[in-house]
Amino acid sequence: MGTVASTAVGERTGPLDRLRALHAEGRLAGAYDEVPGLLAELAATGNPAGPPAPDLVRAGQLLSRLDAEEVLREHPGTDTFSVAVTGHSTLSGLKAPLTAELARHGMLLKLHEGDYDSWYRDLQDTGSELYASGADLALCVLDPDIVFDELPHPWLVEDVERVTVAKLGLIRQLAERYVTHGGGTLVLNTVPLLRTRLRSLVDSRSRARLGVVWREFNAGLLRLAAEHDRVHVVDLDPLIASSGPVNEPRLAAYAKVQLGEELLAGYAREAGHLARALRGRTKKVLVVDLDNTLWDGILGDDGPDGIAAATTYRGEAFGRFQKAVGQIGAQGVLLAVCSKNDIEPVRAVLRDHPDMVLRDGDFVQIVANWEPKDGNLLAIARKLNLGVDSFVFADDSPFECGLVARGLPGVAVVRLDEEPALHIERLLADGWFDLRELTAEDRARATQYRTEAARQDLMESAGSMEEYLAELGVEVTLSPVADHEIARVSQVTLRTNQFNLTTERLQQADVRARRDSDDGLVLAIRSADRFGDNGLVGVVLVSGVGADGAADGGWHIDNMLLSCRVFARGIEEACLAAVLREAAERGAGAVHARYRPTAKNHRVRTLYPSVGFAETGEDTDGTVSFRHDLTGEQLPTLPAHVRLTADFGRRAS
Repeated sequence: MGTVASTAVGERTGPLDRLRALHAEGRLAGAYDEVPGLLAELAATGNPAGPPAPDLVRAGQLLSRLDAEEVLREHPGTDTFSVAVTGHSTLSGLKAPLTAELARHGMLLKLHEGDYDSWYRDLQDTGSELYASGADLALCVLDPDIVFDELPHPWLVEDVERVTVAKLGLIRQLAERYVTHGGGTLVLNTVPLLRTRLRSLVDSRSRARLGVVWREFNAGLLRLAAEHDRVHVVDLDPLIASSGPVNEPRLAAYAKVQLGEELLAGYAREAGHLARALRGRTKKVLVVDLDNTLWDGILGDDGPDGIAAATTYRGEAFGRFQKAVGQIGAQGVLLAVCSKNDIEPVRAVLRDHPDMVLRDGDFVQIVANWEPKDGNLLAIARKLNLGVDSFVFADDSPFECGLVARGLPGVAVVRLDEEPALHIERLLADGWFDLRELTAEDRARATQYRTEAARQDLMESAGSMEEYLAELGVEVTLSPVADHEIARVSQVTLRTNQFNLTTERLQQADVRARRDSDDGLVLAIRSADRFGDNGLVGVVLVSGVGADGAADGGWHIDNMLLSCRVFARGIEEACLAAVLREAAERGAGAVHARYRPTAKNHRVRTLYPSVGFAETGEDTDGTVSFRHDLTGEQLPTLPAHVRLTADFGRRAS
């Protein structure tokens, strides 16, 4: 240990050695901006089909000793994420992996740990730390003894059924209580049935009945996630299948560690995926290599007849990987190709080769050339009008993966290897594309982006931007959000970063509460043009619209968001003009608005002044306040090329 502690930070060491050296020298907080990259390297070394890499957990042990306030002093822009943990058994093994999982996704953990076996009290008492902490996530970790501790001795399957039914009813009530009074997302989990409990029954018929009862119990837990926007249930069965035993029997008996370290590490990884989704960090684009990634072989060396994604032993593994990629693409993830090849042979293979599951039409961008791949990813991002931090890059070349990881640290790099049978596991291990709920707009996203090529052609053929917009035929609808659109509006607030004036993130329950308030409006923006329907592309959040709005100083635009797909088409100006005119007609004295700067939303800094708002002040955090007095000469007109339909009344859902 002394050797590691004396390692100079500047020497070439492994990522864990570097973290240890920084910690030993007291410089880990100051170097916290390096942590996500170091942890990404550690995560890449793990078995994709198993629990997180042990070194990642060891890194979490170091990071959990940091003073969060010191990190924030050194790096004031660090995103903090608050988690409260409660449960039935000893959960000390959760802290290190949870710290590491959040840190590698760019979040600093603030942890509130409950007492041993305090889960019922914590959820029942709305004054408990679980509620008072204001946690983003409330983890209630359930284990088999919440049932078996209440069984008589000896017990029968009927006893288990009675207790599980009662326990499920109790958990349902507690979940509803948290949703009503808590501020975050409640995380529950399915409960594993231990082999020792099952084998305590000596007849196979009773074992089968116990299996049915236990699965019904877990199915009931999973249904809670479908019933409540702010309840999430981690299914432990797939984690157990990949991580091994539920616990270590001696630790379970003597220390009450009913869920083992490997299982808790897998659970922490799932919690990290959820935290990332809640922060709007879900990835949007999957960029894949071709040679030895989508197909077996090297097109330039072997020719079209020498590559395979079917018919051969190895080729079939690549075909399965193509199906997995296509499955992701069918759910709204944009697919792109970045390959060191000549473009025409690549297009010919994707169009005509009999082995290919994926075809050229499945990709929104196909880039095949001999330029560095980090530059090509930037070019794809510009074409899609997205940031590269929304990209996942999958490649079998260590050199290319290292190049992208170093040059574009915001890109999630999936390092495939020479074993194609593991490609799927490696791609899916980190849940980069996980969402709380899939919407109709998600499924249509790839089609919508493909129509951008036609728009680009029109723009290039037009004599001017004005001529292009006039020929585009932009149609906009602005109206209150309906029930079936709430999930999409929440998603817009979570995932939109470039055109997001305050970066306030809203869960579905928050959107619904605003929509149902007598004082507010949640206005969905939908757009279409000559090339098709773009769907719900944005939202305007307004408060102060009640009867007292004028007396209280007017309306407040709390936030406005717009998808990057429809930038610079006059949609934002048209919607703001409609809101201002509606406010004036209802007698509001003014409309107020705010802009909070971030690293990504600088392009909307001048939006409010462009439609007649005057700047009224700036806070210490850089937030700028604006006011529009709604006088006739200041009210903006609609852009001439936009046809707007606005409805500010409550719409039947």
